Amino acid sequence: MTHIDAGAELDPVHPVPLPSTPSTGLTTTEVAERIARGQVNDVPVRSSRSLAEIVRANVFTRFNAIIGVLWVIMLFVAPIQDSLFGFVILANTGIGIVQEWRAKKTLDSLAVIGEARPTVRRDGLATEIATHEVVLGDLMETGPGDKIVVDGVCAVADNLEIDESLLTGEADPVVKRLGDTVMSGSFVVSGSGAFTVTKVGREAYAARLAEEAARFTLVHSELRTGISTILKYVTWMMVPAALGLIVTQLVVKNNELGDSIARTVGGIIPMVPEGLVLLTSVAFAIGVIRLGRKQCLVQELPAIEGLARVDTVCLDKTGTLTEGGMDVTELRPLDHSDETYVRRVLGALGESDPHPNASLQAIIEAYPDSEEWRCVESLPFSSARKYSGATFSEGNGETSTWLLGAPDVLLADGDPALAETERLNEQGLRVLLLARAARDLDDADVAEGSGPTALVVLEQRLRPDAADTLRYFADQNVRAKVISGDNAVSVGAVAAKLGLRGTAVDARRLPTDRTGMATALDTGTVFGRVTPRQKQDMVGALQSRGHTVAMTGDGVNDVLALKDADIGVSMGSGSEATRAVAQIVLLNNSFATLPSVVAEGRRVIGNITRVATLFLVKTVYSVLLAVLVVCWQVEYPFLPRHLTLLSTLTIGVPAFFLALAPNKERARPHFVRRVMRYAIPGGLVAGIATFATYLLARHYYTGAGALAAETSAATLTLFLISMWVLAIIARPYTWWRVALVAAMAAAFLFVLIVPALQRFFALKLVGVTMPWTAVAVAVVAAVALELLWRWVDRRFPA
Repeated sequence: MTHIDAGAELDPVHPVPLPSTPSTGLTTTEVAERIARGQVNDVPVRSSRSLAEIVRANVFTRFNAIIGVLWVIMLFVAPIQDSLFGFVILANTGIGIVQEWRAKKTLDSLAVIGEARPTVRRDGLATEIATHEVVLGDLMETGPGDKIVVDGVCAVADNLEIDESLLTGEADPVVKRLGDTVMSGSFVVSGSGAFTVTKVGREAYAARLAEEAARFTLVHSELRTGISTILKYVTWMMVPAALGLIVTQLVVKNNELGDSIARTVGGIIPMVPEGLVLLTSVAFAIGVIRLGRKQCLVQELPAIEGLARVDTVCLDKTGTLTEGGMDVTELRPLDHSDETYVRRVLGALGESDPHPNASLQAIIEAYPDSEEWRCVESLPFSSARKYSGATFSEGNGETSTWLLGAPDVLLADGDPALAETERLNEQGLRVLLLARAARDLDDADVAEGSGPTALVVLEQRLRPDAADTLRYFADQNVRAKVISGDNAVSVGAVAAKLGLRGTAVDARRLPTDRTGMATALDTGTVFGRVTPRQKQDMVGALQSRGHTVAMTGDGVNDVLALKDADIGVSMGSGSEATRAVAQIVLLNNSFATLPSVVAEGRRVIGNITRVATLFLVKTVYSVLLAVLVVCWQVEYPFLPRHLTLLSTLTIGVPAFFLALAPNKERARPHFVRRVMRYAIPGGLVAGIATFATYLLARHYYTGAGALAAETSAATLTLFLISMWVLAIIARPYTWWRVALVAAMAAAFLFVLIVPALQRFFALKLVGVTMPWTAVAVAVVAAVALELLWRWVDRRFPA
C-alpha cells in the first residue's frame, strides 16, 4: 500500500511535523502523545447548550426587566397583594428553566446514541471510536454511507467516490485517489478507502458550520418568529399608553402617592403577555421530552413544528416501508446456464465488496464464497448506475468479468428476461440480474453487450407498522409519495400490500423541467428507478407547488433529498451521512414513531395559536383601558392584585392546560394573522364594556369607598367577558375543558363570597343594582363577541 507523507502538515499550536501514518495506524503511545498535546477532535457535542445559557435566555428578557422594575417599586409602596404578579413571574421563569434543562438533557443523551462512530486503525486493528476521540494523524477507514467527520489526505482508495455537494454544491461525486484531500462534511457514495487525519476540531472544514447548526435552539420557526413580531408591536403600543397612564395617575389626579403608583403599575403589567413566550418554550421542551421517551432524536427543535405543517411526505421504500434485510428466495439461471457455476459467481461477487448493501448481504448469506476465485478488480454499487461488478481469476487460469444489478438497466429493451422480471416485480419481489460482461470494468460502457446469466429473486421484509402509519397519514390528509431506486412495478406492488394505491411511474420517463415534474408528481404515487439527483429535484418540484415536504430515508442516496426537504427524517440504523443531515432521527428504527412527531408538532402549534389569543386579548384591552383612562382623566379602575387574579383564572391556569392538550388539527400558515384577527376585536369589546361599567359605577357610587366599589363592578364585568373568551377558545368542548372553565368560574365566586379573600383582593360588590348592571353589560359584550368573531371568520378566513 502506498503511504502518504503527512510531514508537510504542521499543527499550528505545536509545530512538529506529523509522521506518515503506517498501514497499521497510530500506536497507543502515539495516540496518548497527541491527546497530551491537545491534538484531539474537540468539537462540542450536539445540543450542548449550557445551564448558564438556558438561565440567561429565560431570565434576561425585555419583559422580565420591565416587570422586575415594577415589582421592586410595588414591594416598597403597596401591600404584598399588589406584588403577587412578581412571584408569578418568578414561578414562570423557574418552570421554563427546568423544562428546558430537562429537554437539553434528553437531547444530549439521545445525541450520544445517534452520533457517528468512525472506524480508525490503531495498533493494526480497526476500532470504532467516538468522533471526539479522533486524534491528528489517525488512519480512518471509510465505506459507503460514511460521513467524513474530519479533514484528511487519502491514503487508500478502492473506487472511492465522495459526494461533496453539501460543501461545494458540486452535483457529481468526486473520485478520490491517493494524496487527494478529503473534507469533513462530505460523505462516501461508493467504494472504500482510508485517509490520514490532517485537521481536527474547529480547524476542520465543516466544523464551525456544524457547531452553529447543531446547537440547541428554539429559533427559525414560524411560531417563534410570529410571537417575536407580535411582541414587537406590543412594545410599540405599550410605551405611549404607559407614559400617558403615568402622567394621568401621578400628575393630573391628586390621589395618595402609593395608590396612584399601584394603579399605574396595575395598568402597565397586563399589557405584557409575559406567559406567552414561556408557554411556547415549555410546549417545545415537553415535546422534546415526550419524543425522547420514544427514542426520537429531534436535532433541530423547529422540526417538531415543521413536521406538523407537512402536507406531503416522500418515503424511501428500503429501510422505511421495508426492513433493511432481505432474503434470496429463488435463483433462475438464464440460457441454460449451469446453476452450480452461477452460485460460485454470486459467492465470489459477495466476497469482492467489503461494504455490501442489503441486497448483496442477502446473496452473501445464501451463497458462500469459493476460495479458488480471486478478485482482480471491483466496481462498487452506485445508486446512479444501478449495478456493481468485479473481475475474477477463477483458479483455472480463466478470467471473467461479472455485473450484478437492475435488469432494466443492464438488459436491452425487448429482452425475454425483462418480461419474466416484470412478472416477479408485480408480486412485490426484488429482482437482480447477473450478467457476464464483454468489456473491461474500467470501460465507461461496460454494461453494453453483457450476456444475461441468471435472475436473483429477493423478498423484502415489510415493516409491520408501515401500513398503520400510511393509514394515519391518509387520515390526516397528508399525501404519501414512495420514491425508490428500485423497479417501479416492484415498488408499486410493495406499496399496494401496505394499502397505498396509485400509479407506479418509472422516473426515467419523468419530465426534466420543474413544472412538468411537479405535474407528474401530483398525479403519481409510486416512483421507481429514481436517481439520488432526481430525488432532490422531486423535493424541489413539490415545494415549487407550495407543498411542505418531509423526506424519509436511511441510505446515502437519500442525503441530498433529505437536505433539501423542509423536514428530513432518518432511521437510526441509516448511514452516518443521512443521520447527520436529518432534523429528526428515529433511533428505534420504527416508522411508526413518525405519527407521534406529527401529533406533537400539531399539539404545539395548534395549542399555542389557541392560547396566544387569550394572552393578546388581555394586552389589547389593557392598552385600550389605559388610553380611555387618559382621555377621560379618571383613576385607573384596577389595582395589580385584581388583574393578577383575573389573569391567573382566565389566562394563566387555563392556558397551561390548553397548551399541553392533544390537538390533531393540521398546522396552517400565517400565525400572526390568525391570532390577531381574534385578539383585536376581542380586546376592543372587553375594554369598551369594562370601561362602560366603570363609568356607570362612577356615576352610581358616591362618598367614601366609592372607588373600591367601582373597581369591584368593573372587575366583575371584565372577569365575565374574559371567561366568555376562554369558553370560546376552549371549543370544541370535551369533559375536561368544560370542567376547566367551570373550575375557574367557581374559584372567582369563592373569592367573592369568602370575607378574608374579599379583603385580600379588595373585591366587594356593593348593593344589587350595580353588580347586576355589570353582569348585563358583560352579557351584551359576550353576544357582541360571538357575532364579531363569526363575522371575522367569514370576512378574514385563515
